[in-house]
Amino acid sequence: MKDILIEDLINLQLWDTPTICNALDLAAPNRRTIGFTNKQMKPVGIVGPVCGFVKTAKIISTKMPDKETQSLKMKYYEYIDNAKKPSVIVIQDMDKPEGFGCFWGEVNSAIHLGLGVKGLVTNGAVRDLDQWAKGFSALAGSVGPSHAYTHVVDFSKSVNVYGMETKDGDVIHFDSHGAVIIPVEAVKDIPKIIEIQNKKEVVILEAARAPGFSFKRFTDAVRGTEEIH
Repeated sequence: MKDILIEDLINLQLWDTPTICNALDLAAPNRRTIGFTNKQMKPVGIVGPVCGFVKTAKIISTKMPDKETQSLKMKYYEYIDNAKKPSVIVIQDMDKPEGFGCFWGEVNSAIHLGLGVKGLVTNGAVRDLDQWAKGFSALAGSVGPSHAYTHVVDFSKSVNVYGMETKDGDVIHFDSHGAVIIPVEAVKDIPKIIEIQNKKEVVILEAARAPGFSFKRFTDAVRGTEEIH
């Protein structure tokens, strides 16, 4: 397997996340029912698809932090600044219910953007929507007003956000539809798969949008796609 380059990630941003998921049906068929968020989320600051290397953390907000919290917080930011970049932070809110307090707002969106993080995927809450760092994309579980006692309790370990399990160094792709983890061995195969799938879709769509479309013309179009490889 060849190393994944920044150019590979940039290239994957040419397509929306549903298109990436379609390609993964062929590139990684064993992951058809896993590896993606399965709940509608709140998009914040998203202007197009985002692709990067995963960094992870876990937070809570309902309990007062102990003396170790400040030290862990700074270690977390040091971890964020380390390679691999560009990155996307995936944070699992461990509170029940999740989203009681906001870890994310004007300050953290600016800090993370400055440290090379392109975006966020979390089941937790965000705030400061009008002051959100421009260019920092996010998918959040909810929007709220207070940070409560929110603090990092762990980082760099496996997390699960709405059914999407991921770990440090994974490749993630997301847009306003949701997020998906791309197996590293599939990254370089996806563009070619999408090219073929798009050619097949064009045949079907042109037939469907043409005057006099019928079941027969539909079946003819489907047969026509069988020649595309």
